[in-house]
Amino acid sequence: MANTITLKRRIGSVKNTKQITKAMEMVAASKMRKTQEAAHASRPYRVAATSLLARLSTMTDVENHPLYQKRAIKNKLYVIISSDRGLAGAYNANILRKLTQSILQDHETGINVSVAVVGKQGANFVKRLNSVNIIATYNGFGDHPTSNEVRPLLHTIIEKFSNKQVDDVELLYTDLESNIVQNAKKILLLPARFDISEADQSHVAALANATFEPSVEAVLKGVTERLLEAQLWQAMLESVASEHSMRMMAMKNATENASELIDDLTLAFNTARQASITQELAEITGGAEAMK
Repeated sequence: MANTITLKRRIGSVKNTKQITKAMEMVAASKMRKTQEAAHASRPYRVAATSLLARLSTMTDVENHPLYQKRAIKNKLYVIISSDRGLAGAYNANILRKLTQSILQDHETGINVSVAVVGKQGANFVKRLNSVNIIATYNGFGDHPTSNEVRPLLHTIIEKFSNKQVDDVELLYTDLESNIVQNAKKILLLPARFDISEADQSHVAALANATFEPSVEAVLKGVTERLLEAQLWQAMLESVASEHSMRMMAMKNATENASELIDDLTLAFNTARQASITQELAEITGGAEAMK
């Protein structure tokens, strides 16, 4: 009898958990659609900005600008974008694994590593690492980060690089490819460079006959920070959309697992109850036979 009572309580507990995971799945799905729309809408701007600077870099000596100067790498800064909350599958684990691998490689070559962290989950992990300096943490950007929220992080990065406190800045974030596929990605922020894919060459060609006022150098100096800001902002949007996508899939899997567990527990409950009924019938029959 105690076995059936325990199973019944466990079935009720799993059903309550299933209701929670189902609700979280629906909330994540709703947020995912909105954040994906925002990420997709801003991608053309990043491509256009990168194409513009790629064209400008061919028209002047970019090495004269402080944000383009290449130096021997002795100090490196990693900027990682994680989440403030958990229950998002492997979202944070993928980024932190990539960060750990990069830090180990840098330590082997004698490079000092600093980290700027976006998100509580990443900050809680990085502060437990040895020989890693956390220069800044940023929390609470929300589902729709604005340029004003990103700018303090950008200013910190530019200041560290311009003052030669770091020689290389790399950004780690999660790139949204589809609802199912999200990849942890690492890109170089500083020294600034422009990698144009074949699909984006048309944007560069369209600027072949463009003129720039007051000069190419002045335009390059003025728009470089805007490109870095666009890259950071786009990475934020991609990461937020990836977080909600992975959370939706994680909660969907949790809901399906809860359904399967409920079925197994219900079968075990029915089996135990049937065994209990059979035992009671055997005892009644045995008692009646003993009274004859």
